Amino acid sequence: MNHQLSFKQKYAVIGNQTAKYEGMFITAVKTTGIFCRPSCRARKPKIENVEFYGNVQIALQNGYRPCKLCKPMGKMDETPTYIQEIIKNLHKNPFLRIKDQDLKSQGLEPSHIRRWFNKHHNMTFQSYQRMLRINAAFNSIKKGESITHSAFDSGFESLSGFNDSYKSIFGGSASQSKDKAIINIVRFTSPLGPMFACASSTGVCLMDFTDRKILEAEFKDLCKRLNAVILPGTNPHLEMVQKQLVEYFAGSRKTFTVPLHYPSTDFRESVWSELQNIPYGTTRSYKQQAIAMGNPKAVRAVAAANGQNRINILIPCHRVIGSDGSLTGYGGGLHRKKWLLDFEIKHL
Repeated sequence: MNHQLSFKQKYAVIGNQTAKYEGMFITAVKTTGIFCRPSCRARKPKIENVEFYGNVQIALQNGYRPCKLCKPMGKMDETPTYIQEIIKNLHKNPFLRIKDQDLKSQGLEPSHIRRWFNKHHNMTFQSYQRMLRINAAFNSIKKGESITHSAFDSGFESLSGFNDSYKSIFGGSASQSKDKAIINIVRFTSPLGPMFACASSTGVCLMDFTDRKILEAEFKDLCKRLNAVILPGTNPHLEMVQKQLVEYFAGSRKTFTVPLHYPSTDFRESVWSELQNIPYGTTRSYKQQAIAMGNPKAVRAVAAANGQNRINILIPCHRVIGSDGSLTGYGGGLHRKKWLLDFEIKHL
């Protein structure tokens, strides 16, 4: 697997403030005794003052201390503890209406909260709360409760306000869209950067890195195939997958048991099913994958279907490489593919 960066290539990366190479190396500066992420916003050091390490532990062993600006000891873009607590309370009690004054009474700056939700969820803090209330009302209506009761019980102050919010999300009134489904979405952090996970009532249907440009298309395709809308929230599948991913990244989990739901064409579904047969810490070429499916001439089609996999890590398309052993075709970025393969081999 030939995808090692040279010293000069690593030096060219630092200073660009890109998260693309997160997890691939650590930059240590001899004159300051500090080590940083590749994406650190600090001033770029002179080349003669730099050395690179494979991970944080090696940098610490060589006497360097972590940068206070990029905080390389933590997960990149990790949700701050105070926002984790807010989200936890909202998911537990979706009828809550947290206003600026409520945040200030807790010593929190409302503008900081608004900026974080806009950046990481692409919506306002108030929209996030409103969608959680709509989610709660939808589930209540599905269980047989009246629309009026569900609206007020979910924290809406008027039926007209509820109807307007409901129509803006579902495209119709509550009585007209009872056949719609809900796909819940959560954001969480990983050693390779923040990720989104989506789950229907059947299982996890998407897990991808938040910086993927194709995400919007993936969301639209899922909603169309499942006749659903995506709303913030949680369900047992999302709770289970986050727990199992923590175990995976700790090196203690080799297989996943969380249910998956990946509606697509028959061929893509067969490709994604076969991907799950590749053992942890091993690799297979696209040709070998096609042969395993009983269709040795479908190498290009198999490669294309791998690239359309929207459940990263759980459906391990990162374990498929070129026939010559080179790293090819990983939507999350070749740097992440290399990291995952090296990590699995290390823990095999």
